[in-house]
Amino acid sequence: MSRLPGPSGAKGRLARYVIAAALARTADGGAIVAVVLLVSSSGGSGTLAGALGACITAPHLLGPFVARSLDLARDGRKVIAAACLVYSTALATGVLTYGHLPALPTALLLAIAGTCGPLLTGGISSRLPAIVGPRLRTQRRAQGWDVATYGIGGTVGPSLVAALAGWASPTAAALALAAAAAAAAACVLLLPPTAPHHRGDRGATLKPGPTLMLMARNGSLRRTTYLTMAVALSVAALPVTAVHLTKILGVETGTAAVLTAAYGLGNLVGSVTVMISPLTGDPDRLMRRLALCVVAGLGLVALSHTFALSVAAFGLTGVLNALFFAATLAARTEYAPAGVQGQVFIWVAALKITSGSAGTALAGSLTGLDVRLPLVLGITGTTTAVLAATFENRVRGRFTRSRCQTRQP
Repeated sequence: MSRLPGPSGAKGRLARYVIAAALARTADGGAIVAVVLLVSSSGGSGTLAGALGACITAPHLLGPFVARSLDLARDGRKVIAAACLVYSTALATGVLTYGHLPALPTALLLAIAGTCGPLLTGGISSRLPAIVGPRLRTQRRAQGWDVATYGIGGTVGPSLVAALAGWASPTAAALALAAAAAAAAACVLLLPPTAPHHRGDRGATLKPGPTLMLMARNGSLRRTTYLTMAVALSVAALPVTAVHLTKILGVETGTAAVLTAAYGLGNLVGSVTVMISPLTGDPDRLMRRLALCVVAGLGLVALSHTFALSVAAFGLTGVLNALFFAATLAARTEYAPAGVQGQVFIWVAALKITSGSAGTALAGSLTGLDVRLPLVLGITGTTTAVLAATFENRVRGRFTRSRCQTRQP
């Protein structure tokens, strides 16, 4: 008779997951910085640097179309490990061939790496519930660790690249990221095997288009998606706004890095908070409340008139956004139907990235009119999304109560 794994076994599995996710997301988070530094340091144009950087980020939108392989696989670890290895190989080869071949082969190699990116982010997250077990509180605490790995990837990745590029070269920095992705593949294979509900039944596993339609019809997943997109669009304005706020605050432009660092540190503090005290309650309600909290944080950023207050406001917004992100992970975990969980995770992630990119572009075009205008629009958009979600939820509640009363004898 086999013995069920105890708490220590669960902690070991979570530790291995955190190491694998942090390595993968560090590689993914730092790659665009490495590519841009590589091009600029070799005398390439800003246009070429931007185009090659986009080859890493833009293919994330193809994530839902590669996610089905994860839901179909008999062992999801192998799919994710293979994605990590392909990412590592394509990134390393693309960097090493840059300058020795025309730009097109490098762009294609970087695009291949970018296509694997969603499996290193949302794909790994979709495996977490099966790794930590069915207990809700355990899952919520583990989601705090997951949020932390995203924060590590978004801060350690670019910081590592900047440090290695200055000490050695941008090529060495990019190769270090490729090595991190390869190490992530090995760590993923050390996780316990996780099989899909349908065990490779292609007929039972929805394709990307029908999965998106399912998400649109499912009220909880629909609200999860548009609330995630609204908040992503809002907070994407912060790095751009930070640069322009320095002029109003009367400080040097370089201190914008302090504001963005405060936001990143706030994200890590928020994820630690969820680890220590997991979120409780219905994810649908949590997302609405925490989205309004993010709105409040953005409002403080917009109203701050001193540098110290701005730093505090950026940090607080980072904390609140981490809590909101943890709530969205809980929603994806608890509302996604069995058999398409990987696709749901990656669909939401892809739409979040799209919305964040739009938010950054919008902020860049609007800060010339007024520094705080992107923040005001983000506040308005997120508040509108919360009101729509609240209205939806109340209508659903009334409809459910009406049906129950009609069925009573």
